[in-house]
Amino acid sequence: MTADAGSLTGAAEAAGGAARPPGAAVEPRRSLGSRLAERVSGGLVQVFLIVVGLFWLVPTIGLLLSSLRTPRDMAAGGWWEVFTKPSQLTFQSYEELLKNGDITSSLLNTAMITVPATVLVVVIGALAGYAFAWMDFPGRDWWFLAVVGLLVVPVQVALIPIAELFGKIGLFGSVVGVILFHVGFGLPFAVFLLRNFFAEIPRELLEAARLDGAGELRLFLRVVMPLGGPAIASLGIFQFLWVWNDMLVALIFSDSGSQPITVALQTQVRQFGNNIDVLAPGAFISMVIPLAVFFAFQRQFVSGVMAGAVK
Repeated sequence: MTADAGSLTGAAEAAGGAARPPGAAVEPRRSLGSRLAERVSGGLVQVFLIVVGLFWLVPTIGLLLSSLRTPRDMAAGGWWEVFTKPSQLTFQSYEELLKNGDITSSLLNTAMITVPATVLVVVIGALAGYAFAWMDFPGRDWWFLAVVGLLVVPVQVALIPIAELFGKIGLFGSVVGVILFHVGFGLPFAVFLLRNFFAEIPRELLEAARLDGAGELRLFLRVVMPLGGPAIASLGIFQFLWVWNDMLVALIFSDSGSQPITVALQTQVRQFGNNIDVLAPGAFISMVIPLAVFFAFQRQFVSGVMAGAVK
């Protein structure tokens, strides 16, 4: 019996290596899928994401290179020819753009619409979000449910009624009318987002500030606003991109003197179908500014999106 046991032990050691000590945990057998996932999750995924990012930037790069070519070169071939003929690159189109009064004034109108519409939504949404989160007043929950219900109202439903209202009070066709429309439809989402974020602030922190003599306004400015920075930055980016890239609202509520860049470019296409020397640089400027804003605040944007996901 002893010889047989010794032979069995030797066979086991020869087959599987050294014998396991008594009581040692047996590692579970890993599946083929988990082993492949571990191998792929390294450098290959990073290379794949870089390739996807480059493909995502191809339209922007193509538009930039097209805006740096003359109309004759663009008619003769694609934008990729600049890699073999770099002499085609010129700033002539941007010089033509600066001479086009409609485009330059529309860029100014876009800034005049986007900046106030973003600031007003952030400020009013933050104040309302704090009130719904930490202040007691009659019907607070019902008012908040009404705000949430406004999120499902599509913009198209309100275009005609608000256009008639603005026409009666003299705001139709003005920059102020476009701003007010964007503020009105941006506030429900802003209040909903910031209220839910502010509600996650520890109550003990607010109570300690109140015991130190802080009023509601000081509490909001000194405690709530710094803690809500990521959510406020995310809201600001969302609102800025929405207003800057909007065309439907601006097409209806603005006129020739208050139209933003999106409407101005569409007008150029309708009136001058071959006016590519103005359209290409104008479209690139219209696209690169939101991209610059997003990349400048991408850290705050990611922090705001992930806020509340982990503790």
